[in-house]
Amino acid sequence: MRTVRTLLVDAFTDEPLTGNAAGVVPYADDLTDDQMQAVARELAVSETAFFSESEEADRSVRFFTPTTEIDLCGHATIASHVHLLEDGEISPGMHTLETAVGVLNIEVTENHTVWMTQNDPEIETVELEYDRVGSTLGIDPAALRDVGADVPMAVASTGLPCLVIPVNFLEHVGGAEPDMAKVEALCEEVGAVGIYAFTFDAIDAESTLHGRMFAPLAGIPEDPVTGTASGAVGAYLRETDAFDEFPEELRLEQGHFLDRPGYVRVHATEDGAKVGGRATTALDGQLVVPEPEEDGIIEC
Repeated sequence: MRTVRTLLVDAFTDEPLTGNAAGVVPYADDLTDDQMQAVARELAVSETAFFSESEEADRSVRFFTPTTEIDLCGHATIASHVHLLEDGEISPGMHTLETAVGVLNIEVTENHTVWMTQNDPEIETVELEYDRVGSTLGIDPAALRDVGADVPMAVASTGLPCLVIPVNFLEHVGGAEPDMAKVEALCEEVGAVGIYAFTFDAIDAESTLHGRMFAPLAGIPEDPVTGTASGAVGAYLRETDAFDEFPEELRLEQGHFLDRPGYVRVHATEDGAKVGGRATTALDGQLVVPEPEEDGIIEC
């Protein structure tokens, strides 16, 4: 048996036990794929980041949900770099991170805000029947038609594709009761990992919109606050001319209906998208990991 340092860091918030919790394993060079998956399953948060040395960047990272590995995770990237700064592993400034979608630039500021530059946006509008989408999300189709006339549905990606669905009012986003089997089928059909439903009818007056992210294909029925999707949504709003004058910074709120409120700052320009936020460590400890040849259960 061996032990590995593991943390739970809440991203896109200053308050512990809010925002989106990310697992962080700062030293994962010697862990096998099965061990990383077991650690992620034991931590049971939406994603866990495993760091190792890199020949292409300052460090390399892999992301695992409790059930599978995914290519990119924004909130775990933000959370990890806040931890690395607080732990003295890095200093404020620019850093590089090797991911499955390429090497990304990470900016760490003096006030512990972390900015993650995402891949070049890819936006493709899709034509889907409102009745079908409404049935999938448990939302009255009229709430989709109302806003869909001005802002189309689309698959948006800055590293991880999501199906973006505009909804007219907060009561319909908050009252959504998605059928996860239908969500999976629809996402497989359009090539997305999840559905991001949003409304401009936000809770906080300073927020641009309120969103909810459903990603059962990745083993995440609902993600509290989604950094990667937020960057894609920012690029989507710019591409679809959602504003007469595009804001210099967007503020996306999410997680309130899971009692995990968080806020993502998004810059979407002609040069691409980046997401920013703060984070706070909620748990710092050790996990006992069975050796690769052993068939055991991780113990806390």
